[in-house]
Amino acid sequence: MGKSISLDIAALILLAILLVSCILRKMTSGTSNRIFLLIIITAMTATVFDITAVSLDNAHSSNMPALYVAHLGYLLTHYMSAPLHLIFVISLTDTWHKLRKNPILQIILVLPLAVMLVIFVANIGNKMLFSVENGYTRGPWFVFMYATTILYIFFDIVYIVLYRNFFSWEKMIAIGAVIPIGVAAMFIQMFIPSALLEMFGGAISTLIISIGIQRPEDQIDSFTRLGKFSAYVHDMKRTYYNHKHVTVIMLNISNFPTIQAMLGFDYATEVLKVVADKIREIDRRMRGSADLYYLDNCRFRVVFSGANQEKADRIASMLNHDLKHKTIINGFEVTLSPHIVIASCPDEIGDFKTLMSFGADFHKRHHYTGQVMRAGEIYNKNQLDIHNNIDAIIDRALENQSFQVYYQPIYSIPEGRFVSAEALIRLIDPQHGFISPELLITAAEQSGAIHKIGEFVFKKVCQFIASDEFDKLGLSYIEVNLSVAQMMNGDLPEMILSVMDEYNITPDKLNLEITETAAAEDQKVMTENLEKLVRAGLSFSLDDYGTGYSNIKRVIQLPLKIIKLDKSFVNENENPKMWIFLKNTVKMLKDMNMEIVVEGVETQEMLDAFSDLQCDFIQGYFFSKPIPKKDFVAFIANANKAS
Repeated sequence: MGKSISLDIAALILLAILLVSCILRKMTSGTSNRIFLLIIITAMTATVFDITAVSLDNAHSSNMPALYVAHLGYLLTHYMSAPLHLIFVISLTDTWHKLRKNPILQIILVLPLAVMLVIFVANIGNKMLFSVENGYTRGPWFVFMYATTILYIFFDIVYIVLYRNFFSWEKMIAIGAVIPIGVAAMFIQMFIPSALLEMFGGAISTLIISIGIQRPEDQIDSFTRLGKFSAYVHDMKRTYYNHKHVTVIMLNISNFPTIQAMLGFDYATEVLKVVADKIREIDRRMRGSADLYYLDNCRFRVVFSGANQEKADRIASMLNHDLKHKTIINGFEVTLSPHIVIASCPDEIGDFKTLMSFGADFHKRHHYTGQVMRAGEIYNKNQLDIHNNIDAIIDRALENQSFQVYYQPIYSIPEGRFVSAEALIRLIDPQHGFISPELLITAAEQSGAIHKIGEFVFKKVCQFIASDEFDKLGLSYIEVNLSVAQMMNGDLPEMILSVMDEYNITPDKLNLEITETAAAEDQKVMTENLEKLVRAGLSFSLDDYGTGYSNIKRVIQLPLKIIKLDKSFVNENENPKMWIFLKNTVKMLKDMNMEIVVEGVETQEMLDAFSDLQCDFIQGYFFSKPIPKKDFVAFIANANKAS
């Protein structure tokens, strides 16, 4: 009774389905995908040779050349599955550059394959591997085929263990399943030649890899058909881990939020597709063979490695030129604002965290020039280090109590002297120096540390107000800022009132300042906090009035005593239309019995202009920048004594 080819046929059908699936899912680009396709095609070829060879054997064919070619083709292509699987593992770890630098390792990995190829060629004359003259029989050298296959399996295991950090447990299982399945099928067929399990076992292993690793939903964005954000993160982490040199084109379309608001989600998606198609087209035209990714919010990345890095400048220039042309979407002419930066990694950007931080918002931190920029020209390492480590910096400052409260004097026009000040948080880190308040407050709000910082500032201010030196200055009150996050905290009133009680501070000595952003929030907790604090006798001022967030009805509803005009009014006070707006705004606020502070005053002309407008208070560098408490006390004592 001859051998059954039913399992081979099942394997061939399964492999054919996998091949079609990869093509339909567009899993055809990228080194790993191409190697996986080669694995499938090689396995299919081996299966066809095996079916042919077994069929000829079962038919007792006397066509020796056909028998020899069929068996040789099967053994050769089937043998290739082991080194191909190793190549696939190497591609997943992206360590080709390390292999190129290590000739000894290259020899170790290639030598078993070279030996077997010599044996295959030599078998034509010596028949030491197999023969077909008296039916298919294995020769004494056949053991080398199993030995070298086991050697490649060992290389596989070593590589997977060495680079296990690159794989999740699911992927480790998927890629490692080939080994026990392949070994089991190989040993069964070695001792029971009639059991044709090897090709079916290989097909099952390939299916497991396809399910566990080659999943397009994990790697490909459904809209742009480019690599996903998660794929970019994985690949760039791997790049830095392997000390591999790459060049990254970072493309951020800065006006995409505006386009999305104007066109809606569906048509904004068309914009993404247009940009993605343009990137693909230019890369294909330049034969760049780059890795292409879409992250989010119209941020794209083009990554070059090896010799292709030389094409980065040219491709970036072409992208910059082509994306500036107007595009018609849903009948609208859309003009994109492509911010493009070329970064050499790790030469210009030395670590993964910095790369991600820099790439997230460089278009916001650097003025759009319309030209391609180099990361080395605009990258401020200290600022990015601060941005990346701000949470740790804040925690360290809280632990070491290294925050400082500065005070900026506020001048009363009617009284002709300084009557109050705004308390402002400052941090000078021992490692990074001065930390931008904008960065500090934003990060603290996101991490939740703003509540501890806010309590620290409030306590320091209350300590100051309760001191004899404050009493001698003759100041009326101190303004304390409350962030949006603080205003949304239901425990805020309890904290404020308990600290005031601790230092015996009366409500008239404090004014709590909220921003226009907070005022725009029609939120129940914030409203309740305001009402509780107002009932306790505290007054409120509205900061940054006129920066674009104000809902006039909401402002009217709030229990506000003071309105602080944003410094943007001051900067444009020479504009006749702005001056008309200012005069009417001041009149409106005065009619509502609100006091007015003008921020950002820097010249005598500005002071005179706003004094003539009958504003109440002036705050700005004309008098003083925010200064430490000791300097503030001396400044107020001298200034008010002189007045």
